Amino acid sequence: MNPQRAMEIADSPVMANVTCNGVPIYIQHVDEGNETARIYPLDQPENEQQVPLSSLIEQ
Repeated sequence: MNPQRAMEIADSPVMANVTCNGVPIYIQHVDEGNETARIYPLDQPENEQQVPLSSLIEQ
């Protein structure tokens, strides 16, 4: 996913259908400089992770 689109999704009040390794996730924050995002699985909000934007797929 490109950084601009990831930031649009993170800033939007509308929930987007995004997955990381097949798992539906929520994007909390995007770090454009490092091209990473802080995410968590929708069913595990306590399980925050920092992942490369390339691992995110918008369905």
